[in-house]
Amino acid sequence: MPMSSALESLAQSLSEVLGEALQSHVIQLDELTLTVAADQWREAARRLRDAAGFEQLIDLCGVDYATYTGWSGRRFCAVVHLLSVRHNQRVRVKVFAQNDDLPLLDSVVSVWPVANWFEREAFDLFGIVFQGHPDLRRILTDYGFVGHPFRKDFPISGHVEMRYDPQRKRVVYQPITIPPREVTPRTLRPEHYGDTERHG
Repeated sequence: MPMSSALESLAQSLSEVLGEALQSHVIQLDELTLTVAADQWREAARRLRDAAGFEQLIDLCGVDYATYTGWSGRRFCAVVHLLSVRHNQRVRVKVFAQNDDLPLLDSVVSVWPVANWFEREAFDLFGIVFQGHPDLRRILTDYGFVGHPFRKDFPISGHVEMRYDPQRKRVVYQPITIPPREVTPRTLRPEHYGDTERHG
């Protein structure tokens, strides 16, 4: 069976499994991407595991669409990659947080325990809060870190800096002293630079 037919068949079967929780699906570059409603995310995850056989969560990451060209939807999204060993199938699932100011999503640690550290990373770097997570705290940044460094509006140099203070004999935090600067590429090329040389 051709890849596109197999993916269409998988999309149809997952549509039946997920029901109204499924908002949309896209097949692009021989990959199936589902978008699931945030208020039904945990239940949709259970159905994907139990009814569709996606027993392994391979990855979960956050996405900030704030500067995405042509985008007019919600800002924050969690993207999950799932694997069914039994059926030799993969699927990508997106779930968008409904509030851009305080992005909240249900935790799926109870469905796939491996999601624990992935959700902590998405919380740390993007500020997505996973409700029901057993231990939601920062995992990569320091304890006193301010903000979420993978958000598109986070300054490249950060908000605070740390240094060792010899008088106090300890590390101190202070406002950043490096002036902000904008990085401009030295070489600007047209969008399809080199296409004629490659194909012509």
